[in-house]
Amino acid sequence: MAPIKLLADRFSALGKMYEQYFKGAQKPPAIAPTTAAALSVLFTLIYVVPFYLSPQTRPSPQLTRDAPSSIRARVQAVTCSCVASFALTVFVLHHYGNASPQEVLKLLGFWPISFLDTAKTMLLVAILFAGPLFEAGVVDGDMKEWLRWQPVREVLASWIGYRNYVVGPVSEELIWRSLIIPLHILARFSGKQIIFLTPLYFGIAHAHHLYEFRLTHPRTPLALAVLRSVFQFTYTSLFGFFAAFVFLRTGNILSIILAHSFCNFMGLPRFWGRVGVEAGVPIGPPGADKRADESARRVQSKGIAWTVAYYVLLVAGAVGFYLQLFPLTESIYALPVALREQ
Repeated sequence: MAPIKLLADRFSALGKMYEQYFKGAQKPPAIAPTTAAALSVLFTLIYVVPFYLSPQTRPSPQLTRDAPSSIRARVQAVTCSCVASFALTVFVLHHYGNASPQEVLKLLGFWPISFLDTAKTMLLVAILFAGPLFEAGVVDGDMKEWLRWQPVREVLASWIGYRNYVVGPVSEELIWRSLIIPLHILARFSGKQIIFLTPLYFGIAHAHHLYEFRLTHPRTPLALAVLRSVFQFTYTSLFGFFAAFVFLRTGNILSIILAHSFCNFMGLPRFWGRVGVEAGVPIGPPGADKRADESARRVQSKGIAWTVAYYVLLVAGAVGFYLQLFPLTESIYALPVALREQ
């Protein structure tokens, strides 16, 4: 009986090993993490490199990036880049991730679209910009123009506005959120990794503005130009962290596009000085000072109480944003951390 008992014990040990190391083991990710990173770099290059391949899109001392002809050519180039990147992403999700068409649409943030989630996201961004909204709408008196949809008409009438508030937000959020994030989900990156890693591609994509700025501002010291570029990388990455977080939480690309456009319009908040004197720094691409003509230099005509109110609202908005970040991004349409198990 001893040999039989010994044999049974060995089979039992083998069974435990099978349960521990094989049956309970997770399947490998559909694509390797390095593949997701390589595709992200590829999409970034596909987006940026075409700007320098044609004389119509390549900046020069004679042709700035704000020239209507340059904007039109760049819009065409960006459209082609987005189509190519979109097709490749859909192929990878379907072929390697075994995602159904419905799952592909969900991972891309296309469907279902919750307008309630979009409204909550915009409310969250408005809370953050409580101070700047107060300054622009009340102190500077732009509220009447907003109620008449004057900014929208200006966007549709200007190539620069069309680029900064329509093409830029749509194409950038499509590439760096809608396409790149699902690839990292497929590679089983954690939520924190996706939030803090993928926006770096977005920030790096803006590094080429240093070269463009040097062409159009040759007299600016190199150190100041580099500092400007580092500053831009910082705030584009910070917005990217927020955008990636909201995209994962809501699975809604529309929310991120509208938030991006809104932030471009508002610019960076004022952190010093009295309100009503000058506008903030635009958060959009260099040269995107959409309010330069009407509000870059304002005559101080308000009392100190207006300035105090602004900074109180600025701090209250930051606190409110922190407190409402999770409640206002709660959604039943949140993206999964990985594709369904097959």
